[in-house]
Order: sequence, then C-alpha cells, then structure tokens
Amino acid sequence: MKKTLLIAAIALTATSLFAQKKTTSSATITFDATTPADAFPKAENKTSVAAIDTKKGTVAFESQIKGFNFSNPTMQQHFNSPRWLDSEQFPTATFTGKITNLADVKFDKNGTYTANVEGDLSIHGVTNPVKTTATIVVGKDGIATSSKFEIKLDAYKLSNAGGKLDNNTKITVAADFK
Repeated sequence: MKKTLLIAAIALTATSLFAQKKTTSSATITFDATTPADAFPKAENKTSVAAIDTKKGTVAFESQIKGFNFSNPTMQQHFNSPRWLDSEQFPTATFTGKITNLADVKFDKNGTYTANVEGDLSIHGVTNPVKTTATIVVGKDGIATSSKFEIKLDAYKLSNAGGKLDNNTKITVAADFK
C-alpha cells in the first residue's frame, strides 16, 4: 500500500512539473534585413525549438542557422557562408530569457496578455541582452506566443554588406504550445 501511494505521489508530481514547461519544435523565426534597394534579405525558419515555463516565466528558443530559407538561393548561400553567419562554425542562434511581469500573465485563464521579456540573444558567437514585449494568447487549444524586436547586425559582428542589408534587422518569433 505504501509503495502504491509513493508511486502515485511521484507520478502526480512529475505530471504537474511537466505541465508547467511547454515545448515545441515548430516555432517560426523570421529574419528581415531588407532595405528599400533590396527585398531579398528576408528568411524564415519553421523548425526552431522553443520552450516556456509557465510557473517560472522562463522562455527560450534555438534555431539552426541552416534552417533559414530565402526566396533567393544565392542569398541563402551568402547567409550561411564563412563571410557572414558562418553556419558551420556557429550552427545555432539561441535566446534564453524571462518574463519580467509574470504576475500579469494568467496562464490558467483564457485571454491575451502582454509580457515583458528580457534575456540574452546569441548569434554568430556573440551574446547581447535583449528587451522586448511578447503577446501571449492562452486558449483552450494551448498557448500561442509572438514577439517582434530589432537587433543591430554590427552588435553581433555581422556586416551590412555595404548597405545591402539593414543594420537594424527585424526578428519575429512565433510559437504555439499545445
């Protein structure tokens, strides 16, 4: 009897722990460095990994650099080349952060919430702090998150290719957690 109660307690604890952290391997991240002169430097990666812990307020994502797709294959080659993001040496971009106004986001109540997020973004071997807002939609089918922010290419030791790329590059992250 004691053994059965212990196993049940462990199972309930494990279930509640896993319910707090949600993950997906189909988050979408877009990279938009377009300029008025060049619309090609826009890419999308639909196979990024994302996680959110609804109790601790931690958020994270990881994206394979080679997973970004461009409409122009030449642009994709340049993006991954040693002269730019060097996806062989720096295969991933990562973000780890925290929702700083977690009390304002009711993960147990359907609704749309604005979350303040702070964390560290690592690209091309360089890590910089990022502050942004995210929209979190809690519904019967799960949690949907989205955020838009800008980074400066030169802050990550990336060139703007002589003005062909916007140094103030827009990043969009969207993830659905079921």
